[in-house]
Amino acid sequence: MNSQNPTVAHPREATAQPARTAPTQAPHVDVFEDADGITLRADMPGVPREQLQVQIDGDTLTLRGEMRIELPQGMEPFYAEMRSGSWERSFTLSRELDANAIQANMKDGVLELRIPKAEHARPRRVQVEVG
Repeated sequence: MNSQNPTVAHPREATAQPARTAPTQAPHVDVFEDADGITLRADMPGVPREQLQVQIDGDTLTLRGEMRIELPQGMEPFYAEMRSGSWERSFTLSRELDANAIQANMKDGVLELRIPKAEHARPRRVQVEVG
């Protein structure tokens, strides 16, 4: 991503949330930019598609997900590295991006979003006439 003309700003700071039973985690995200837009990949292991939300509010893109590890009734883990919890991360989208044309895909715990640039922000070639 070009640091002089970023299309996704730094993640927003978390706002105060009501107390939850498990802490909210921020998924690791990779962002790739090309001439036509950006691709955002967020690692959200354990989050089923039914518990995933991708929301746009104004210029804010928010990713949310819930992961639940079901244990047999009456059992408590003796040792657990994975716990149930929430994933959440927000980004401010540039006006160069077309938020109405976002495409989303979830596979193997990785959420991939393709956000195209708006037509006015795409590079274009100007034809030069002779004469």
